[in-house]
Amino acid sequence: MSKKISIIGSGFSSLSAACYLAKAGFEVEIFEKNDNIGGRARQFKAEGFTFDMGPSWYWMPDVFERFFADFNKKPSDYYSLDKLDPGYQVVFGEDEHIKIGDNLEKIYKVFDEEEKHGASKLMKFISNAQENYDIAIKDLVYKPGVSALELVTPKTIKKLGAFFSTVDKDVEKAFKSDKLKQVLKFPVLFLGAKPSETPSFYNFMNYADFGLGTWHPKGGFFEVIKAMKNLAESLGVKVNTSSNITKIGVNGNSVSHLEVDGAPINCDIVLSGADYHHTETLLEQKHRQYSEEYWDKKVFAPSSLLFYIGFDKKIKNVEHHNLYFDVDFNQHAHSIYTKPKWPKEPLFYANFTSKTDPNTAPDGCENGFFLVPIAPGLEDTESLRKQYFDIVMSRFEKLTKQNVRDHIIFKRTYCVDDFKEDYNSYKGNAYGMANTLLQTAFLRPKLKSKKVNNLYFTGQLTVPGPGVPPALISGKLVAQLIEKNL
Repeated sequence: MSKKISIIGSGFSSLSAACYLAKAGFEVEIFEKNDNIGGRARQFKAEGFTFDMGPSWYWMPDVFERFFADFNKKPSDYYSLDKLDPGYQVVFGEDEHIKIGDNLEKIYKVFDEEEKHGASKLMKFISNAQENYDIAIKDLVYKPGVSALELVTPKTIKKLGAFFSTVDKDVEKAFKSDKLKQVLKFPVLFLGAKPSETPSFYNFMNYADFGLGTWHPKGGFFEVIKAMKNLAESLGVKVNTSSNITKIGVNGNSVSHLEVDGAPINCDIVLSGADYHHTETLLEQKHRQYSEEYWDKKVFAPSSLLFYIGFDKKIKNVEHHNLYFDVDFNQHAHSIYTKPKWPKEPLFYANFTSKTDPNTAPDGCENGFFLVPIAPGLEDTESLRKQYFDIVMSRFEKLTKQNVRDHIIFKRTYCVDDFKEDYNSYKGNAYGMANTLLQTAFLRPKLKSKKVNNLYFTGQLTVPGPGVPPALISGKLVAQLIEKNL
């Protein structure tokens, strides 16, 4: 008789783990507290507009390909991809922007135009980033974070210095242009930490960006979630929505059952893809691995203030992905990581999937997703949301030289309190725990509980870290660990 595994949550890591465990012959059942699947990658539709609620950057396509290949499938069996050109644009002011094209030759040209010998400097930088990417993907990220020895390979020993310098130092040393520096520092924000606190090794994100490109799944990022759900169900996984786990019952040192909205469900193994901190609060104190003091001392990735907006006209002077860096990058980072507070002059990001995927908005209309990164745990009120909406819209109108506020026909806001309510997110963080040097690999919270024999974890607070590709990998790692332990 196969072991029954209950999985809490239905985000990328949970769905990934479910597929691997079902393939291995386990009886797998998912319990999702919300009324639709996907976790932070949920999608909603309103008044003809389609909005992905969270992830919107499809980077590292090789990780997605590897995931589906493990089941003799391809991404194209489930969804189609468009490579974006430009991948994105970074806006520094009125009529000041840099567009990142869909191949390195285009990007080299842009760097040469911006800085003397910019192309040759970038070639050297990207060559190093590609080496780090190959090491990360082949030697590091597919390790379960059990021991420091996982990091010790002939290749990583040669790269030891890259763990003790920072992305910030490397970029500052290599380039003079402030604009190019910001373009090169921005990708590590996906890792949830300041460039000045992110080990140099993580410049592999620059290769993921420039070398592999930015893609868009037609229909939106939720198409990937749907693909994984279809794969999971084809392998026999049962998916339950509107099923909130209210307690994890432990008998001796093993999970005996889950309580789903108060009703007991028996299982042999529990795997949580929900917020790690929240999951442990479902246990009695004596069965928790990490104290409140432990969590409070950790560096968490930002939360976000989000605006989902439907416009009744096409928006000019924007690309699919847009980063607005027309204010002080370091000052905003300071207000997230150093002295948490609402930023006086916020950077923001906006995407318009309808620019390349017309079916995500009614004819003649545009869907806009605006994101302001903020420190987790900040006060969240309607008045603050309105204040920052006005700040963002004023700057956006000025930078794109058009009136947009009079053309808004749909608006929804989302912030710290919503992350807490919908995802039980610690301090309302959006991306998990930052990948700083002291929060990398074996120094992150463990995939397996040290106190409860058959309790496991996956997702952005454990290995390998924040982001969608790492979530896919995290699901595979924990599934392998469960198989090994059994």
